[in-house]
Amino acid sequence: MVKSNLGVRSHVSRSGAVLRFTELGFGTAPLGNLYRALDEDVAALTVNAAWDAGIRYFDTAPLYGLGLSETRLNPLLRRLKREDYVLSTKVGRLLKVVPPEQRTGIGKFFNTPSRQEVYDYSYDGVMRSVEFSLERLGIDTIDVLFAHDVDIFTHGSKEASDRRIRELMEGGYHALAKLREEGTVKAIGAGINEWQVAETLARAGDFDLFLLAGRYTLLEQEALTSFLPYCAEKKIGVVLGGPYNSGILATGPRAGAYYNYEPAPPAILDRVARIERVCASHGVKLVEAALKFPLGHPQVVSVIPGGQAPQEVTRNAEIMGAKIPSGLWSDLKGEGLLRQDAPVPK
Repeated sequence: MVKSNLGVRSHVSRSGAVLRFTELGFGTAPLGNLYRALDEDVAALTVNAAWDAGIRYFDTAPLYGLGLSETRLNPLLRRLKREDYVLSTKVGRLLKVVPPEQRTGIGKFFNTPSRQEVYDYSYDGVMRSVEFSLERLGIDTIDVLFAHDVDIFTHGSKEASDRRIRELMEGGYHALAKLREEGTVKAIGAGINEWQVAETLARAGDFDLFLLAGRYTLLEQEALTSFLPYCAEKKIGVVLGGPYNSGILATGPRAGAYYNYEPAPPAILDRVARIERVCASHGVKLVEAALKFPLGHPQVVSVIPGGQAPQEVTRNAEIMGAKIPSGLWSDLKGEGLLRQDAPVPK
């Protein structure tokens, strides 16, 4: 068992519930056979490695493996005391049984149930999605319920994203608020790929938390423009997904490195190489700086890299114990590689 280096950050939801997030969470998209199939034993070992490493925050979604990720969390969660962990899942997609050749995610999710995602951000759609998730997870309550992917990245255009936002705010949002009021969930929010869309939602409703994927990292800090200050003003917490920007901040600027799910373009490779050189001058690995940086912001309650094997999860936990000299952050700012107004870890 790894000795835990993980800090804990508390967030008080609008319901008055106090949620205690480990600064390192576990994003479970890889448990859904993302990009490659996991053997059942390896999946179980990976989940258990996260727990043994001290991780107490788990994020999942119906999309991840078309129900498979939630199902694979079930054995761990059912043997734990409910108060000993924080769990988030998502709504906005229902899973429809279809022939194998019609399933969602062919080429992305492997060896999954034959299901097809059906977007549904309506009141009834949210209520049905929660019921199905509770069954797959084998539990009775959810700590954080995120509306999933009402963004441009997912729906292809601002117009399509705006339609989904209206659908959510006119329907599903009221279901989220009711579930929070009744205590089935403790906090509500949205999991989003663009900070601008997250800010639109934050200003439209009374949300507790947002899961922002890849938009506040060692490479990108535009969310400081207005979204993160608004979160600070309204006491909204932020879970930071994708702290490695799909891999390049973990692997470095090698050939074939991925940035935002695509091969990294030359400009990104060059910027990462410059960041890596500054890190090396301080005896710090790029991956260490990347995982620790988002936690410098007071609204960030947890970072949630994924892991497809026990050793990956264990390594992330070990990285959290890395000591980062303050001079690293000031040098990055001095070379124009980090925004001047970016708060940094102490």
